[in-house]
Amino acid sequence: MRPAPLSGLPPLVAGLFALAAPAGAETDFTDLTPTERAIFHSEIREALLGLPDLTQRIAPPPIDPYADAVENDLARIKAQADRLFAPDLPGFGPKDAAQTIALLTRADCAPCAKAEADLRKLTKGRDLRVTLIDMDENPDLVQALELDLAPSYVLPDMMLRGHMPAIVLKRYLTR
Repeated sequence: MRPAPLSGLPPLVAGLFALAAPAGAETDFTDLTPTERAIFHSEIREALLGLPDLTQRIAPPPIDPYADAVENDLARIKAQADRLFAPDLPGFGPKDAAQTIALLTRADCAPCAKAEADLRKLTKGRDLRVTLIDMDENPDLVQALELDLAPSYVLPDMMLRGHMPAIVLKRYLTR
């Protein structure tokens, strides 16, 4: 069995492999004695610890599995912003508020009533405008946003499906 080529390694590590065996000596690392193997591992470890950025150069960039979904949600929100956040839409809170949230609900929906009550409390003393949108009266909007659960909340930078406790909403609004 032939050892792997050293061409893909950083020069310092490749050099350690080359210097590990004396000139003219056997370079088959599978034939090392346990003592030689321990010494060799120790030398490689010391060399790698001396290169703190080596793993950063080798490691692939982090992957966000939700990046595409988030980007798609943001695009849908932006495309529907006039129907979600316009100050003349039914709702409550100051019409020129700095923060806006759209609450999409359905009739005869207990969690929807709770969501609206929670938001009414959160608007007290807060520069927050809540737009109320009936999902059954706006099926095209619901479909465009790909929402399927009532209540749903739409902020300018995210969508939340299902009832959220007031404490959770407060955190989203204060971030």
